[in-house]
Amino acid sequence: MQRQSYSTYLVDEVKFPFCKGCGHTHAVRYLDKALTILQRDPCFINLVSDIGCIELVDSLFPDIHTVHTTHGRSTAFATGIELADSILHDSDLKTVVILGDGGATIGLLHIVNAALMNVDISVLVCNNFLYGMTGGQHSALTPMNMVTTTTPVGNIIPPMDICKVVESCEAGFVARALATDRNLPDILAKAIDYSGFSLVEILEICPEYGDKSGEVDDRRIKEFVKEKDFPLGILVNRSDRLEFGEAYGKMMEKIGAEKTTKKDDGFLESEFSSTLDKQIEVVIAGTAGERVQRAAYLLLQTAIKSGLHATQKNDNPATGGSGFSLSEVVLSPNEIYFTEIECPDCIIISSQDGFKEIRANGTLGRVGPDSLIIADESIRLTEAEAGCRVIYLPLRTEFGPESAALGGIMTWLKITEILSSGAVAEVIEGKIANK
Repeated sequence: MQRQSYSTYLVDEVKFPFCKGCGHTHAVRYLDKALTILQRDPCFINLVSDIGCIELVDSLFPDIHTVHTTHGRSTAFATGIELADSILHDSDLKTVVILGDGGATIGLLHIVNAALMNVDISVLVCNNFLYGMTGGQHSALTPMNMVTTTTPVGNIIPPMDICKVVESCEAGFVARALATDRNLPDILAKAIDYSGFSLVEILEICPEYGDKSGEVDDRRIKEFVKEKDFPLGILVNRSDRLEFGEAYGKMMEKIGAEKTTKKDDGFLESEFSSTLDKQIEVVIAGTAGERVQRAAYLLLQTAIKSGLHATQKNDNPATGGSGFSLSEVVLSPNEIYFTEIECPDCIIISSQDGFKEIRANGTLGRVGPDSLIIADESIRLTEAEAGCRVIYLPLRTEFGPESAALGGIMTWLKITEILSSGAVAEVIEGKIANK
């Protein structure tokens, strides 16, 4: 079957939506020429656009995939798309990002991270030195002394060199060119065809704010490039780094090989039995730093070793070492499809911090008449809160602060007898072995 030839990827009788004299028109025309050089099937091209005047490219390419994103986030979206394709599929899709200098600097860390990863996307930065869509404000790439609506007497902040930024991140392909350069299609084609991260900075004119107000024309751009010693053309074209999808594949092969030779692969095998015949839900509340979540994890492991399905969700303040610590554990003889606890079968409260949290988040208000609360003796529930059986025990005195939560779990297991004595001993041994 003869392969189809593409003379253009643009819409028939294309009418560019940009202002007269806008560099975006040149950039988009040359992008189209680059695609015709490569002759890629449009089904395997994905164009991700940012917010700004350049966002209008979406409708100009009718047959290729287009994704329109939020301001500055286009590279992040593109990275996710490419990772899904390279890791979960066949890596045939080529993703191209097109954005302005505003979007590039707002989302700079996304570009940096994509370059560090060497993910297979091409980022085209259409740099007209300002925010053209929102009124001509200066950006982080605006040249010194350039007049914009926010720098009416000239910019006093030196511009960032985005090419050097990604070079420092070991980007594989980096180039810079004027939008009017005749060799730009060839540069873009090489960038798009490159296996790994590539970035091309395209220097442009904004006729509305750059040319009229800032006196930026082709001559002034060339002067700026000379003043800043910004080289043009292909700046980096290296082949010593693996594209991320390929590197990831090799890593997973290595992990797979290690697992076949490693005795302890981390999987838990069923060693004990359980009498549990329905799903039960347990909340363990205590103080951060007192191994509350570790105690819940030991319960989780023991349940799995007893042939049960189990899930664990943790919560604690951002500080991690102060305030409350919370774990929600669901155990079931069958698969668990919903991990949210609506009516806890048991609440274990090992400290005042945990008590305050479950009181504040409404957990106490969701207990039923058949629920059980095991609380340290320092805690006293109100009559309204104690709508079920409550057992007060000297958990902190008997087991110590760091084992109070585990002591509550052991008490609950002894009452319910859902796990065998051997499995319960496994909990204790696990605690000792993992001190």
